[in-house]
Amino acid sequence: MNNKKILMITGDFTEDYETMVPFQALLANGYQVDAVCPDKVAGDSIRTAIHDFEGDQTYTEKPGHNFVLNASFAEVKVESYNALVIPGGRAPEYLRLNPEVIKMVHHFFIEDKPVAAICHGAQLLSAAGVLEGRQCSAYPACRYEVEASKGIYADIDVDQAITQGNLVTAPAWPAHPEWLKQFYLLLEAN
Repeated sequence: MNNKKILMITGDFTEDYETMVPFQALLANGYQVDAVCPDKVAGDSIRTAIHDFEGDQTYTEKPGHNFVLNASFAEVKVESYNALVIPGGRAPEYLRLNPEVIKMVHHFFIEDKPVAAICHGAQLLSAAGVLEGRQCSAYPACRYEVEASKGIYADIDVDQAITQGNLVTAPAWPAHPEWLKQFYLLLEAN
């Protein structure tokens, strides 16, 4: 077991699978994962949403689980974390408006620490201004944000992921096997 600490920044209506699966998989592999949300403390819960692809023009949304946070946002010291995970869903839409969240994201890029973002997580990366000249995959509806922030949108299959430097990204939860595999490689290299 290793002692690497991973920060997961999430919030209400985060995508259920994109929060639960990496959280549990990283824990199962010996990582400490602290899941936080602005204005919430350890023991509080957030509501998740299940996004599915059912043949409509975009995903459908159904109620997910209540996900219990295991750390307090106000107590986060980003210097003590080795990596960052940004789940998708609708949470990044409002997380990107929080200056403290933006500062946290900046830290991981300034220090060149591993970052894994999936789906709408690109909205938070775009708002943080860390995508310029960098390839980034995301849910196709986020292509505009990636390109508007001078990133290079990686139009890959929904079950694939891409790594550039310290950043691994994927379009949506069907990419979990590839996304997590690439993230583990970054974690082990650091």
